Amino acid sequence: MKPILYAWGTPNGLKPVLLLEELGIPYELVKVDIRAGEQKRPEYLAVNPNGKIPALVDGERHVWESGAILLYLAEKHGRFLPTEPQARLDAIAWLFWQMSGVGPMFGQAFHFRMRDEQIPYATARYADECKRLLGVMEARLAEVPYLAGAEYSIADISTFTWVRNAPRLGLDLADFPNTRRWLADIEARPAVGRMLAVTFP
Repeated sequence: MKPILYAWGTPNGLKPVLLLEELGIPYELVKVDIRAGEQKRPEYLAVNPNGKIPALVDGERHVWESGAILLYLAEKHGRFLPTEPQARLDAIAWLFWQMSGVGPMFGQAFHFRMRDEQIPYATARYADECKRLLGVMEARLAEVPYLAGAEYSIADISTFTWVRNAPRLGLDLADFPNTRRWLADIEARPAVGRMLAVTFP
């Protein structure tokens, strides 16, 4: 039985799409139109009580929260999560860093940048925090090719879908050469092309 992924074309929604494409396993994609509020319908809340995307149903397993889905799939299939203890901890730490920092801060930066009524304080606050987070990432990628070290992992997958949108937030990556190298390396992966080929109306 194929796993069923409930998602939409947001950075969080695309994370498990990318991992499933990397794994090369068949899956069913159910597009949950968050613009129409489909994530709040009772039938979807039965899958994810938080009323957000994404969510995954794999046989009897229900998993929600994008980071939890990535961990579940990586552990189930034995790929994209290092087995060496410290590298594994690093991958999980950087995954949580993305979930607690990059996602919320980039999301708020996008929200306030796109508002018709501009709030300069909020726009500057979140843009500055995004730059700080990029600085943390830049320093790490000056030492190692990927966030968890030598191996491409779910830490990179979870962060990539957000950081690739930095220019849309007005964030100039010119001062982050290691991050630009990392982005280009991941963008060249065939699974990224397959992810981007998935369309959301």
